[in-house]
Amino acid sequence: MVKILHFADAHIDIVTHGRHDPTTGLPVRVMDFLRSLDTIVACAIEEQVDLVLFAGDAYKDRNPAPTYQREWHKRIVRLSQAGIPTLLLVGNHDLSPALGRAHALNEFSTLQVPHVRVLDKPDFLSPPDLENLPLQIIALPWISRSGMMAHFEVRGQSTEEIYRQLEERLSAQMAYCLEQADPELPTVLTAHASVQGARYGGERMVMLGNDLVLPAALVKDPRLDYVALGHIHKAQNLNEEGHPPAIYPGSIERVDFGEANDDKFFVIAEVEKGHTRVEWRQLTGIRPFVDRFLRLESPDNVAEQLRSALPPASELKDAIVRLVLEYPREWEALIDEAAIHEHTAQAFEFHLVKRPQQETRIRLPQDQAIGALSPLELLELYWRANHFAEDEIQALSNLAAEIIQQQETGE
Repeated sequence: MVKILHFADAHIDIVTHGRHDPTTGLPVRVMDFLRSLDTIVACAIEEQVDLVLFAGDAYKDRNPAPTYQREWHKRIVRLSQAGIPTLLLVGNHDLSPALGRAHALNEFSTLQVPHVRVLDKPDFLSPPDLENLPLQIIALPWISRSGMMAHFEVRGQSTEEIYRQLEERLSAQMAYCLEQADPELPTVLTAHASVQGARYGGERMVMLGNDLVLPAALVKDPRLDYVALGHIHKAQNLNEEGHPPAIYPGSIERVDFGEANDDKFFVIAEVEKGHTRVEWRQLTGIRPFVDRFLRLESPDNVAEQLRSALPPASELKDAIVRLVLEYPREWEALIDEAAIHEHTAQAFEFHLVKRPQQETRIRLPQDQAIGALSPLELLELYWRANHFAEDEIQALSNLAAEIIQQQETGE
């Protein structure tokens, strides 16, 4: 049995909310992500796992600031110093779009950090590659479409055709690796990719480029004993009723409001040939996100409507809060923003998103019936009601007149 700690999608430098900590100088939100990462590293060391498998996306983009690289390196070096073999799969946010450019995890390979191995191309690892652990690993890091086309020598005219060929080549690569694998040893697949049938979280807001979607059958192959996935932020097992477990542990902190209701996890997997036990470890201390929407239906008791749209003030403490408010524009003066900000004073950060709605009404000239107006006159009324510029109205009128003339003459 091999005990693996699997986590993914750290994104430690996502700084979209809040302030800086005066002691460390780091953004408080970065410290949230690092707190989760510290929990994961401490667990690996305390429980003496045999292998740490990170399934990609250490950062939010491909050019992390040196300060954030330093913080990530501190945690990975702790695993190295503890003598725990650690695999770092390269994700789409770690990878440069230009071929030949260094990726965000390159230093660990360049400096040859003990016990740390970076997986930046499709590979098959046998026990000698894994410090003689009785285990085999098939690695599929994120590769850009151009990179995949070069690696698998794919040619095609359309995106659909290119992806179809890539899926065929990846499936063939998987089949080849499984044929080469020792049937007596457990086999793990790790991939940073989307898989058909997976449920998406909020990462659609931060993903870069188009996805190559892996077939579900590829990760449910019974010859595999565990599938360690990254890239999708919603924790899930894609093969609940079968073997192998195909696990997305999800991101280690809430990235945005798309993940407001998601709990966060890492996974301890005890992997044996033909049998794997999975234990979900929930990360605690995750900063809450509160996302509310309100459409004002009446101008009466607006203050009460606003208060009822949000939880009690005590439940907003240290949360990132957003209230999206829709209302007729003429009710703007009824909204007491000071009272809303007072109610949310204990929140870590509060966003009021106002969406005033304006009903467009087209007024006809006095004492003139609609039937008395020509199509061109009606169009001009519409354009003026929607505040088109005079030069735009003139250009549109000329074009409309030409089209109407063509219809009338049958040209």
